[in-house]
Amino acid sequence: MCMEKAKNSLIRTFGRVRGKTLSDRKQWLVENLLPALAPTKNDQDAILEIGFGAGEHILHLAETHPTRTIIGAEPFMNGVAALLSHMTDDVGAHTCAPGREYAPLQIIKPEYKNIKIWPDDVRKLLSMPYALCPMPYFAFSKIYILHPDPWPKSRHEKRRLLQTEFLNELAGRLAPGGQIIIATDHLDYFDWILEKAAKTNLKISNKDFSTPPESGLDTRYKTKDMFGKNTVKYLILTHKA
Repeated sequence: MCMEKAKNSLIRTFGRVRGKTLSDRKQWLVENLLPALAPTKNDQDAILEIGFGAGEHILHLAETHPTRTIIGAEPFMNGVAALLSHMTDDVGAHTCAPGREYAPLQIIKPEYKNIKIWPDDVRKLLSMPYALCPMPYFAFSKIYILHPDPWPKSRHEKRRLLQTEFLNELAGRLAPGGQIIIATDHLDYFDWILEKAAKTNLKISNKDFSTPPESGLDTRYKTKDMFGKNTVKYLILTHKA
């Protein structure tokens, strides 16, 4: 499997990769449907979401951009399983039982057939050598990073995803006119991102950081109001002229 051949020396920027035990249905979806949804060399002009949680925004993107490929990267397997569950018809555990024949791709709801899933660290996908895995050189029209783990303790800042190097890597994956849309309710982390972005090949394209730049950005994480601020800051980054 090409994911296993990607570099594995990256500093971990996310928490756990597994939570509670999956239901029989979700386990079946992970084992039988997920492998068929890997990004491929045919996925051109795609939209990427990094860290999609339970998949609320990914589903919104698929519905509002039906002709585009939507790629979601998420290492937390329970979140991946939750998205698979929302994408598919209501197939019960009895239907997915060993010995029952069922074609996984046939159970995806029509409005979600443009979703692809990378169940691992997105940096492995972006740095995948073509010789090891025939992926395209992605040029995304939009990249979403909604509520990344802020790693609030100073000793953990090295684990924050949005470092200068990574932002520059994303800049190299943006199509002409493409956007990186970031949201966080951790104000210290927002200031950190502004500082890192200033050192990259990107420029800040929005002046109003408090207004969502588009609809559909109210993820479950935002609803939880993790840091008790009830305030989310939004950042749009584009190529420098």
